Amino acid sequence: MQYVLKKTGVLAVTLLLISLLAFLAFQIIPADPVTKLLGTDYTPERAEALRHEMGLDRNVFVRYFDWLTGFVTGDMGDSYSYGMGVEKVLEGKGAVTAGLSLMAWLMVIAISIPLGITLARFQGGRLDRVCVAMDQVFMAIPPFFLGILFTYVFGLVLKLFVPGGFISPRESFWGFLGYLFFPALAIAIPKAAMVTKLLRSSILNQMQMDYVRTAYSRGNSRWGVLRYHVLRNAILPVVTFVAMTLADIVAGSIIVEQVFALPGLGRLLLASIGNRDYPVVQCIVVIIAFIVVFMNYLADVLTQYIDPRVRLG
Repeated sequence: MQYVLKKTGVLAVTLLLISLLAFLAFQIIPADPVTKLLGTDYTPERAEALRHEMGLDRNVFVRYFDWLTGFVTGDMGDSYSYGMGVEKVLEGKGAVTAGLSLMAWLMVIAISIPLGITLARFQGGRLDRVCVAMDQVFMAIPPFFLGILFTYVFGLVLKLFVPGGFISPRESFWGFLGYLFFPALAIAIPKAAMVTKLLRSSILNQMQMDYVRTAYSRGNSRWGVLRYHVLRNAILPVVTFVAMTLADIVAGSIIVEQVFALPGLGRLLLASIGNRDYPVVQCIVVIIAFIVVFMNYLADVLTQYIDPRVRLG
């Protein structure tokens, strides 16, 4: 419990610092949102009046405290471009990114864990050699390139989905999941290749340990040793990596959303940067940072439950 409380405290402090840095970063950027909003109607008098109306002439730390208080209570401020609360702007788009990221993450687990165990079990065989070679190729392919390839092959040639024809979950939940399948697969394949290689290497390293020879001397088969003795120790570095993979998937989904024209947080983030809509941008940045930090925290907690030596350390 003391370990979890310590990690929770570190999580809270880290999130606070991230929120402060994200807020301050958009205060020192030379671009002025007032100039963007006024456009050709810009005059110093109108700019000063609008800056006062938006509260931009107040002390930066006062504005940060007000923004942080509102963010915690669900009031994320007002969007400069959309003229409504940021939480309203994010509504619906967060579900798209969350669904895409979660589906890709589950694909990574479903592909890499069984495949990594199988390759380690049949080390040196034909399947192992072929998969290891393909693994190197898949790790080198960026998700956006796979997205373009899938759009052409499965969308334009095989017509398994309509490129750009997004189906919202309100229209059809299964149609929504079906449209997310290929974008999620494009994100998942390189990550699954990394996890497969890591798990295979971790299992093979554990197979060289003394306790494995002892297990063999008791008459256990290779599969029995792998299942009941090796896997628990070999899975430790994989747990941390898989948890951080979800954070990487969320951050990396921005480009894939552009490729498949998905109306998620990624497209909104890029559009808001272009419009200098800093309240929207900083909220998305903080949300993504929160996911990254929280998944790291979750990986630490899971690791100490899997391996008691972490708690003793």
